[in-house]
Amino acid sequence: MSRIEENFRRILERIEEAARRAGRNAHEITICAVTKGVDLPEIRQAVEAGAAILGENRVQVAEPKIREAADLTGRVSWHMIGHLQRNKARRAVELFDEIESVDGVALAKRLSELGRERGRPVPILAEVLTSGEAAKTGIPLAEVEGVVAEIRELPGVVLGGLMTMAPFTDDEGAVRSSFSKLREMRDRLGGAAALPELSMGMTADFEIAIEEGSTRVRVGTGIFGRG
Repeated sequence: MSRIEENFRRILERIEEAARRAGRNAHEITICAVTKGVDLPEIRQAVEAGAAILGENRVQVAEPKIREAADLTGRVSWHMIGHLQRNKARRAVELFDEIESVDGVALAKRLSELGRERGRPVPILAEVLTSGEAAKTGIPLAEVEGVVAEIRELPGVVLGGLMTMAPFTDDEGAVRSSFSKLREMRDRLGGAAALPELSMGMTADFEIAIEEGSTRVRVGTGIFGRG
């Protein structure tokens, strides 16, 4: 068994333990393996270990990997998890199966145009700024309900849930608060029936995220040692 396969198995074990503590079923939680900075041979090892969702931060970096990994089509789903500029939206829609980082109505409208153009809606998540950090992108909490209402009216996208990033801090209370705010916002927007996905939690904090309701964790370093 490769190092990456061992790491992936360890992450699965930690997910199971966190889910058990929260009284949840671990099968409700999926892993997005963050492949930023990771070469294709290592990505393939992660896929063999069970990774079915692969996340990239930048369109131009992801494109050659996705093209070269065409043989994985049908086995994996590629997700855009980094900030997406509207001028790169067309390429992103061509490359990725889901855009997790929709941070406003303007980007959602552009993606909707592209979804209508291709005759198939673009699956998206709305990125919410729950930490209050000015340096991060995302929809401010006070604006989420209005923005989501507008996005739901767009015919060329399908809003599957919400995404957030916790602050980079050792303060567990601040991290937990960031995740609980996202879960509470989803509750106000119709709950899991309306927005099934809560994409939150990374290598350093995914166990807290699971305890707070995450359905998808984005793990790079924990699997690959970087990314």
